[in-house]
Amino acid sequence: MSPIDAVVIRELPVIEKIIQDEIWLEGERRRCPVTREDKVVRENVCRVILRIGQQLRDSLSNEPPQRLAQ
Repeated sequence: MSPIDAVVIRELPVIEKIIQDEIWLEGERRRCPVTREDKVVRENVCRVILRIGQQLRDSLSNEPPQRLAQ
């Protein structure tokens, strides 16, 4: 696995948390449930990722690789 692949895998849980947070926030704003496919949710997730993406990548690429449990 290349180092970039390892970073992408480490980013996935953070991105999922951002998605869940934006779903919750938009639901609170509208006072009704929204889904991850909602246009506003997607736009907000993209804005967050664009704002923190490089910082996230840098912080996760400096972590030592996690060892698999044996």
